[in-house]
Amino acid sequence: MPEPITEQAERVISLWQGSWVAAFAVGVLVWGLFIWTILFHRKRSEQLPPQVRYNMPIEALYTVLPIVVISVLFFFTARDQAYLLDTEEPADVHVEVVAFQWAWQFNYMDDTKENGGDVLFSEVGIPNPDGTANRDTQTTLVLPEGAVVHFDLHSPDVIHSFWIPAFGFKMDVVPGRDNSFQVNLMEGSEGEYVGRCAELCGVDHTRMLFNVEVLPQDEYDAWAAEQEANATEAAEAAEAAAAESEAAETDDAEGTGADGTDAEGTGAEATESEENDE
Repeated sequence: MPEPITEQAERVISLWQGSWVAAFAVGVLVWGLFIWTILFHRKRSEQLPPQVRYNMPIEALYTVLPIVVISVLFFFTARDQAYLLDTEEPADVHVEVVAFQWAWQFNYMDDTKENGGDVLFSEVGIPNPDGTANRDTQTTLVLPEGAVVHFDLHSPDVIHSFWIPAFGFKMDVVPGRDNSFQVNLMEGSEGEYVGRCAELCGVDHTRMLFNVEVLPQDEYDAWAAEQEANATEAAEAAEAAAAESEAAETDDAEGTGADGTDAEGTGAEATESEENDE
């Protein structure tokens, strides 16, 4: 199993291991009954064994025991599912995950999408044109250790699946439906991890990879501040370029009006020339 880096991943691994213990216990019981039957009830003579129609205690056991096993597994599964999908705890970081063919975009927001959060800055992956996975063009999801991170999932095209193995958890990214979940990153989880799409989303599904980097809180704060400043500068530059373009269009429009005035003057000269000819 991957080394868990979130509290939710520890719960998932615990559920997984408990399910395997239950499966092994049932397997040992069933195989034990097989072996016991083969050894102690094998044919010893030509005499027909006593024939019975049914055994009520055993048949009741066969009915009750599976119900008990399934009920216990259902209880722990429902309990852990509710825990994994709980998004009530206030989050320290809000990330909108946009999965598209064939890369990922991470929008860092000041609040959840449900609450109308604004995008502070974005990390956008570039699909490798030769159709292969290239770590240099893969986008990186940067998170602070020890933080509560809220994820909103969105897809503009087909169904993808957001999966970080170290989270022990994955969730589908469905067009027209915004899914969400939260994780509590553990202290000491600093490091680099991998992420990928776990849903066959088309011919270049294998290119749907991304990197995950968990930083100490102070390093993450410095990185986020730098990214936000870069995003602000880019937005201001775009606004300035748009204003210059609008001003240039206005000047062109005024120039066209002046030409029209000149055209009127030309028309007057033409009239005076006609009078001289007469």
